[in-house]
Amino acid sequence: MATLLEPLRSPPIGFAHRGARAHARENTLEAFELALRLGATGLESDVWVTADGVAVLDHDGVVWKGLRRRRIRDLDRAELPEHMPELAELFASFGTDFELSLDLKDPDAGRPAVEAASAADPTMPDRLWMCSGYLSRLAALRAVSPHVRLVCSTRLSKLKHGPERLAAQLVPAEVDAVNLHHSDWTGGLVTLFHRFKRLTFGWDAQHPRILDGLLTMGIDGLYSDHVDRMVDAFSRDVRRRNPGSGDVPGGPAVEQGP
Repeated sequence: MATLLEPLRSPPIGFAHRGARAHARENTLEAFELALRLGATGLESDVWVTADGVAVLDHDGVVWKGLRRRRIRDLDRAELPEHMPELAELFASFGTDFELSLDLKDPDAGRPAVEAASAADPTMPDRLWMCSGYLSRLAALRAVSPHVRLVCSTRLSKLKHGPERLAAQLVPAEVDAVNLHHSDWTGGLVTLFHRFKRLTFGWDAQHPRILDGLLTMGIDGLYSDHVDRMVDAFSRDVRRRNPGSGDVPGGPAVEQGP
């Protein structure tokens, strides 16, 4: 049996990637609502800003207008499809009692996103995880809110000077966590970042074997399309660490209807 390593954050966060993407249309209010019902403790999306300054949730940042692809940043909110939610709508619909991870693909979307979170709940920035591979882009958000959480999303193959050098850089940059593909993580690598008091997140964790392996390593957060599998993995991890306990971070999963 593999050695159980302790996470820095207990319990770890279970982020529903683009909502309950395996169960509903991604990045819609329906997908986010289902993810929370199924037991996710966090939601994930990509954030973009419209031409009139509204933070919206979408993966690609483009929409089809007739036969043309148009960038979200070139369109007003009223020109976007109805199924594409504003960040403010997410909070208005479901409150703020969850963690939220936003991938900052649009460099101009950071400030509107943090401001929308703060307007919904002054304490929300403490549960708002802004992700980017650019440390300078993340650092700029500290001026918007000192409480917002910052996540460096990268791949091990991109670290020219190695993971220890990155871990050392994250401390003065006040970046809270590092997010790597599940295949990049090992127990030793998790331990390395924990030594620098940085949280560890793993994305594309879709299958039980992968989910269980990451949790055994002491990972602090998971991103999965399959919320039901993720919640089950948390339950197994709790039982491994606390025999006789059946508690899971998000509570019991709710079965889907036919």
